[in-house]
Amino acid sequence: MSAPADKKSAPVTESIGATADLGSKQAKTSRPVVVWAIVGGLILAFQIYIWVSWAVGPHFERVPTGPSDPPTWMKIILGTWTTVILAGWPVGIWWFIVRPWRRERRITLDGMLLVACGLLFFQDPLLNYFNTWSTYNTWMFNRGSWVAEIPGWRSYAEPGAMMAEPLLMNAAGYSYGVLLCTILGCFVMRQAKKKWPNINNYGLIGILIVWTFFFDLVIEGLFLMPMGLFTYPGAIQSLSINAGTYYQWPIYEGLMWGGVQAGLCALRYFTDDRGRTFVERGLERTGGGFVRQQTTRFLAIFAACSMFFFVCYNLPAQWFAMNADPWPEDIQKRSYFDMGVCGDGTDRPCPHPDMPIPGRDTVYIDTEGNVVIPDGVELPKIVPHERGN
Repeated sequence: MSAPADKKSAPVTESIGATADLGSKQAKTSRPVVVWAIVGGLILAFQIYIWVSWAVGPHFERVPTGPSDPPTWMKIILGTWTTVILAGWPVGIWWFIVRPWRRERRITLDGMLLVACGLLFFQDPLLNYFNTWSTYNTWMFNRGSWVAEIPGWRSYAEPGAMMAEPLLMNAAGYSYGVLLCTILGCFVMRQAKKKWPNINNYGLIGILIVWTFFFDLVIEGLFLMPMGLFTYPGAIQSLSINAGTYYQWPIYEGLMWGGVQAGLCALRYFTDDRGRTFVERGLERTGGGFVRQQTTRFLAIFAACSMFFFVCYNLPAQWFAMNADPWPEDIQKRSYFDMGVCGDGTDRPCPHPDMPIPGRDTVYIDTEGNVVIPDGVELPKIVPHERGN
């Protein structure tokens, strides 16, 4: 149930019961929102630092398409889809932020989620932290990505040869695109509640995960991937649909992203009688004016969204990356999918389970089978054992 200001504009939500009762004794003595906001502020500061370092550093460089040219139909679809996404961005800002503010002088939960989901774009390339197992189509506008600025990044990344984010599509797509999927998921939960009134919250979340899995299969596996936006070359093929093609879709992708989407939907759906999420408990006790309270509220919501993405997706993705299958020929032969990190035109074979996982500034085996020691890298010395007299 929502805030009392305007019942027509309030989101339809489900109370999570006593655990979210802001009038309870626990809420009067604790301010969980402050803890969440501190976490959100630290995450946001880190993202800004990494983005600035990338923008002023040597890795802010386009990853070229290479000798392969995408088919005309693929260019038309990608160009059209990018235009549609960009055109919808200002509409989303108007609908979820400007319009509610002009009508009610308030910032809605959906307005907060619009910005928070957009900032999740930062985590998009983190699935390749230890090993490159996902790539984007470099025909699309890109300036590489910020991955090389992230502390401890292991996958190969050099200016002009690295994970290439399609900035024009993804920045806007993560913002209102993920929010619209979240709103749709909440609709599915409401319909399930109508059909099965006695279903508990765990049952609702279970239904949501099943829904998001099949939704991701349709959107990614049957649309975005065949149209050539991105690939999963390192997908475990025995666990993939259309295995061996450039649009092979690992079923665990649907489970991981389904977990993220389920978390976002639950955050929006399960609110208290004031329309507040579980991370906003104690907001009325934080003090300060409107700006301070709304900043605290946003940072708390952003922290929760970031946690869902990191825990449900990027953490398990590292295990799948470390156990990736060989890259299919259907991907390796298309230079616009290789991002210059391996294959034809380089001296580095693409990741293969029979080979050591290549990293930045590490010894590697080239395409001729030779061990290559990069400049400045020394092999570790053998320390002889102590011997008895």
